[in-house]
Amino acid sequence: MRILVVQHDSQLAAVIAACLNGIGFDVEVVADLSDADLKLSGTECHGLVADRAQPDGDVLRLVADHRRAGWTRPVLMLTALDSHAERAALIEQGADDYLVKPFSTAELAARMRSLCRAPVVPALESRPRVGTLEWSRHDDVFTRAGVPLLLTVPEAAALRALLLAGGALVTRERLAEYCAAEGDQPEACPVDALIARLRRRLGPPDPIRTVRRIGYRLVAPA
Repeated sequence: MRILVVQHDSQLAAVIAACLNGIGFDVEVVADLSDADLKLSGTECHGLVADRAQPDGDVLRLVADHRRAGWTRPVLMLTALDSHAERAALIEQGADDYLVKPFSTAELAARMRSLCRAPVVPALESRPRVGTLEWSRHDDVFTRAGVPLLLTVPEAAALRALLLAGGALVTRERLAEYCAAEGDQPEACPVDALIARLRRRLGPPDPIRTVRRIGYRLVAPA
């Protein structure tokens, strides 16, 4: 599988490339958005690892443009910012996952293995859905079988993350980071209690499956 790395820092690019080569990926590195645009448009890339801040612009805008054009491969974004607004922007504008710098190469390898095993779904689909659960991006409304759901802010964040995953596993750590209130540490978000409340809101049949000690995913109950 070919992974495109967008990274202007040559030393960090070499570290990322060595890490991904070491777990079996074919890696190509570019240092600016114009080259990244050409590669995404003209070659078959099976995934993207990109530092959001590049000297010639924001990689997230490039990702969003290619998502709108139908590019659906996994995207892992690297960012120096760690706020609720940043996390929401990354996920909602096309990233499948993110790492906050500095990060370990072991975590980078684990995240890319996980992303490249997950089903490929359009990250910017206007109405992500799993079974009868659906989220309308336009008006930020969640429905089940067409009936609007009344959710708290953390419950909505958790369901949004699960729907954006399209049925793939979302780890407890990812849910904690995505659902933590602005200024809070992820550890402050009690994920298991949050999921229990969300299950009660959704009612039967339960669309949330627990992957023991790892995380949760959505299914379409019979």
